[in-house]
Amino acid sequence: MARLIIRMMTVVVLGLGSWSLGVGVSSAQPPAKPAAKTAAAPSGDFDRLVKAATEARQAERWEEAIALYGKAVALKPDYVEGHWYQGAAYYTIDNSAKCRDAFRRVVRLAPKNGAAYAFLGLCEFGVKEYDRALQHLVQSRTLGVGDTADLGSIARYHAALLMSRSAQYEQALETLGEFAAEGNDNPRIIEAMGIATLRMPMLPIELPPDRREMVLMAGRASYMMATRNTASAETAFQALVSRYPETPNVHYANGVFLLQEKPEKAIEEFKRELELQPGHPSSITQIAYEYLKQGDGQAALPWARKAVEAAPKEFTARKALGQALLETGDVDAAIAELQAGIALAPTSPGLHFTLARALQRAGRLEDAERARAEFTRLDRLARTQKTGAQSVGGSVK
Repeated sequence: MARLIIRMMTVVVLGLGSWSLGVGVSSAQPPAKPAAKTAAAPSGDFDRLVKAATEARQAERWEEAIALYGKAVALKPDYVEGHWYQGAAYYTIDNSAKCRDAFRRVVRLAPKNGAAYAFLGLCEFGVKEYDRALQHLVQSRTLGVGDTADLGSIARYHAALLMSRSAQYEQALETLGEFAAEGNDNPRIIEAMGIATLRMPMLPIELPPDRREMVLMAGRASYMMATRNTASAETAFQALVSRYPETPNVHYANGVFLLQEKPEKAIEEFKRELELQPGHPSSITQIAYEYLKQGDGQAALPWARKAVEAAPKEFTARKALGQALLETGDVDAAIAELQAGIALAPTSPGLHFTLARALQRAGRLEDAERARAEFTRLDRLARTQKTGAQSVGGSVK
């Protein structure tokens, strides 16, 4: 099958102008042709159109290729490669709306093609359909983009931007941390990490110029943390706190860094953040979880209650309270809190894992087994979404 070649010296990142992440979209495989065919298309005319369109595409005469593929798919509406190549040409000339429309047709014809969802999400990003873009970019990762690593990297980066925009900061940092693991310290990656670190619900293009230096400082600190360069990360976070001690989320970010090796100092930083932002839900929840990690359910319990008061619709707060109640012996109340958390986030593996423990302790063995089975299913799904369908191993989130 023919392969799509999109030649670019730098990547045209839709809506942001031209720059490079250190990768380019070098190739992407169109999906297989569907089994059903349109019966009445005149094969001679169709074949001539496809041949001419292919020649135009390979010569990078994009407008001509778009017109010829348009005629071909008019004759055979289920000609999935025609929709694909037409959409890719629109992507190349930065026509986001037309690209989006073409790849919507592709995913209807080939709903299991992850690369098509990646292109669709990128084009939706270009027309500012951000919620749909995030959904489709994540879906592309779940399905996988085949051997098109460059496309996967671009889709991953844009997904992380949209996670920050929708206040999914931990997910954004986890996704951007994969670039750090690859050694990619492109300034755009650093900038995106800084936005997520400082919990700013915006895109880089929306960042005020007077906050850019602070964001880059935070991003570099988080990058070094992600690469496990602990000494440099500590120096960077200390510099950030020293320069911006009154800026929201700076102390919180430092606290998150300190959790691994200096948990008591981390708690101090979270409390400092609470002085600046009373009722800061993430700081309260972090304190509760740290006490739980230390095995001190009694110390965790009041903080977990405060976390639910501050953010009653945050499943992480419900999980902290459920776990604290379980550790302090109030099993029925723990089950109720964990079930409330599941109502908020039914796909959270960690909630089902902890619920299984609580149900086991309550003697509800069949219910506990069902909760464990659901944990196993959701954990596998979560790992697939993070690292693709080939992922292995386990985690509790």
